[in-house]
Amino acid sequence: MVAAWREATVFTDAERAALEPTEQGTRLADGSGVTDEAWAEAVKHFDDEQLAALVSQIAIINAFNRGNAITRQPAGDYRPGRYA
Repeated sequence: MVAAWREATVFTDAERAALEPTEQGTRLADGSGVTDEAWAEAVKHFDDEQLAALVSQIAIINAFNRGNAITRQPAGDYRPGRYA
């Protein structure tokens, strides 16, 4: 559902306010980063600590995704117990 979050009816306003800057912050090549409007909407739903956590999580997710792309590790390849 996350891939179609704009069309999906299951997300709350707060979840949508988190998904917008997540998408904009991930798709940097498409624009200029997170818009003022997206950030203002997030500020309506989250306090400073929650916003810091959101930004940190977006950065971490993107770092892992880029690391996987660089090393050509396919998503979903993890198998529990594989390295035990």
